[in-house]
Amino acid sequence: MEIHYFDTLPSTQTYLIEALRTKRLTAPVAVVAAEQTEGIGSRENRWEGGKGNLFFSFALRLEDLTPDLPLSSASIYFSFIMKEILANYSEDVWLKWPNDLYSFQHKIGGTITKKIDRVLLCGMGINLQKNANKFEALNLNIERDFLLNRYFEALKKRPSWKEVFSKFAIEFSASRETFANILGIYKSLNDAILQEDGSLIIDNERVYSLR
Repeated sequence: MEIHYFDTLPSTQTYLIEALRTKRLTAPVAVVAAEQTEGIGSRENRWEGGKGNLFFSFALRLEDLTPDLPLSSASIYFSFIMKEILANYSEDVWLKWPNDLYSFQHKIGGTITKKIDRVLLCGMGINLQKNANKFEALNLNIERDFLLNRYFEALKKRPSWKEVFSKFAIEFSASRETFANILGIYKSLNDAILQEDGSLIIDNERVYSLR
């Protein structure tokens, strides 16, 4: 994975999308910023923050992904792999369906994915040491680059969706105590039925984890 580091960027995802479209960069590639001023979150929310936190986006070719990955659940896949890395340093970290990283009952990070032609982009922001965007921080004394290296090493092994999902399914019980924004409406996940492709059945309707 080729990694490009910046002191400050408005958004690692915006930068990477433009670089791919103009062919300045090609997948597989990652962009990392020490500071992010206009980060993109789910539903056009913003994820900003200063040094000490983790802001990065990466792009992978579809053929480099595990073949059983449902693209609609890519956020679950990439987020849960990061959650497992973080769990080595903070046992209280868990993934709320479909793309929010939590510590106890507090959101500390999130993931957003986007498909462009034959490339899948993933952007991730995690409050490691400092609060940002009203969210809490893990307060982990861990080097950003060390964490990134461990994450990309895990991705390189291409764990199957079946493997990742089987572990997330056990953890999904924590999400039942929460609500999810479904087409602009916050719905309880208490009675949601998790499907093998990462989607949910809520009120007899299938909801996909597109983020």
